[in-house]
Amino acid sequence: METDNKVKNLPSAVQLIVFDWDGTLMDSETQIVHALQASIQDMALEERSIDECRNIIGLGLHEAIETLYPGREEDFAARFVERYRHHWFSDTQHSDLFPGSRETLTLLKDAGFMLGVATGKGRIGLDRVLADTGLGNLFSVTRCSDETRSKPHPQMLNEILQETGIEARHALMVGDTEYDLKMANEAGIGPVAVNYGVHAPERLLQHNPLVCLDTITELVDWLAEQQLLDPGCIKQEILAL
Repeated sequence: METDNKVKNLPSAVQLIVFDWDGTLMDSETQIVHALQASIQDMALEERSIDECRNIIGLGLHEAIETLYPGREEDFAARFVERYRHHWFSDTQHSDLFPGSRETLTLLKDAGFMLGVATGKGRIGLDRVLADTGLGNLFSVTRCSDETRSKPHPQMLNEILQETGIEARHALMVGDTEYDLKMANEAGIGPVAVNYGVHAPERLLQHNPLVCLDTITELVDWLAEQQLLDPGCIKQEILAL
């Protein structure tokens, strides 16, 4: 865990913690890259490397497609989306939650934090993984890229703040990409980075996160260290991870 003790805008109280999904709570990078590359092959497009595909994880699908293949004809994105969703939903190798994700979310919910999701996934995709993992009841509010503007634009977080009635200064955004951190900074929300996802730590640190975590469970420790969480709430199952 890398933190800057000189960070000035650390919230004095946190009421809302918003999480990215892919690369933050769920280890879905391989499945996403496979669906992208299979779609590229279906459409006989110029190949894109694994790194090029990894780089766009976190963006909305239309924004990701435009990044990979800029300036294409009007119906290009719709055709690509159709192939991507086909491969994503037919993939028998489902992605798993990162170790400690379920326990961390449950602890934070039980401790009284309101939890949210801000994701580049579409609504159908997010609802499916929430149902598959059984985590849907932990989140009070969710936003997807096909409902609002894609990261790094702050609209997704602004809508979450408006819906919950919580001020930005009492919220955190946890994510694994610079898109998450840019969005948080633009919305005035405290940015928290995790370094085990898509973007490298040095890339994340350019956006001044409050902390850069090595595991999702370290979020609990960091909140306790910053006196934002009662250490007595930390259960043994978290300590053992």
